[in-house]
Amino acid sequence: MKARKYTFLLIFSVIIFGINAQNSPYIKRVFEYRPAPGQYINELPPYEAGDTPETMRAKAQANLADDNKVMISLGGYGGYVVVGFDHPIVNVAGLADFKVLGNAFWANTNPNPDAPRRGGSCEPGIVMVSVDVNKNGLPDDPWYELAGSEYSKPETIKNYQITYYKPDENKVKDPDNNYTFLNDTTYIRWTTNGHGSGHLYRNTFHNQPYYPQWISDSELTFNGTKLANNYIDESGNGSYYVQYAYPWGYADNAPNTDEMSNMNIEWAVDADGNPVHLPAIDFVKIYTAVNQYCGWLGETSTEVMGVTDLHPDAVVSSVKNPTATQALLLVSQGRLTVRSAGEIKEITILDMHGKTIATSHNTQFVDLQHIPAGVYIAKIKIGNEIITRKFIK
Repeated sequence: MKARKYTFLLIFSVIIFGINAQNSPYIKRVFEYRPAPGQYINELPPYEAGDTPETMRAKAQANLADDNKVMISLGGYGGYVVVGFDHPIVNVAGLADFKVLGNAFWANTNPNPDAPRRGGSCEPGIVMVSVDVNKNGLPDDPWYELAGSEYSKPETIKNYQITYYKPDENKVKDPDNNYTFLNDTTYIRWTTNGHGSGHLYRNTFHNQPYYPQWISDSELTFNGTKLANNYIDESGNGSYYVQYAYPWGYADNAPNTDEMSNMNIEWAVDADGNPVHLPAIDFVKIYTAVNQYCGWLGETSTEVMGVTDLHPDAVVSSVKNPTATQALLLVSQGRLTVRSAGEIKEITILDMHGKTIATSHNTQFVDLQHIPAGVYIAKIKIGNEIITRKFIK
């Protein structure tokens, strides 16, 4: 069996004093809003004549920034939004790192609360993360997918590509005589890279154009990972569709109050599927992960209401080119975590006068709850060598 490579990517940063009082847990910037066609496009947020990609980006930002929680739709498969924050979201060991807010809800709850899948309105979106390696404040560095529960499933398609073609809004409609709510079954044509083709239907519930009107391109192409369909027609006659949640790792896949809507940076993988260790991330991208149509419910489209950092007070300190004798320090929730490629034999915490405050043997954690706020030194024995790091509590 081929061994999997494990990549270490570190952020070249300095510790910032007073970070706890400055960081907001909420989105501060929408960098790009590029949805695929869908029945809620041009409505969430609303398009007005004269709008451009920039004005629609600004509308999406107004909806998602801070604690506004106003929903935007990403449309069908591939439609996406890219967001950023006023600080890096730190990868805290053993904890979920951020929550993606959507409009999923349970409608067909399994009587067994420990069942791996529950049903309702679950419209999964894939979550990707990026680090501002070049420090220009823009999401133009490599992206890493958070590999959710379906990532390695045989029915999951990697490198899926879909192209939507801008329709003639005045074309003769092609209704479905068996389903009166479908008034045009050849509305927006789409093709893929060898995985079929079809049309995005128009329904009687939404009469506005479904193709994003502020985008002048006659074609829209999206690439990514496509998950298997998650819906079941429970009625058997097209009257009751249930979209079942995947166990973990996707946006708009579970209610906002459920831990299933939490994301963990430790799930990040590179384009080849290799795990990537990211001490912190700066940008989040979310895109609709399925290409399916659920009768009168229409196409499945991921909706987003916000992204929340679950530990905005966390601090990360990092070093360049990690080796067995280097270490990454993380201070969060009253605990110091040390990560290293080498064996950590002892951690000693000293105050700035060199007095020993705490000691931990053969572990990567040190409890700091009994230590007052201030600047300290961690003396770390890794293998047969000792290194020191300054940190702030």
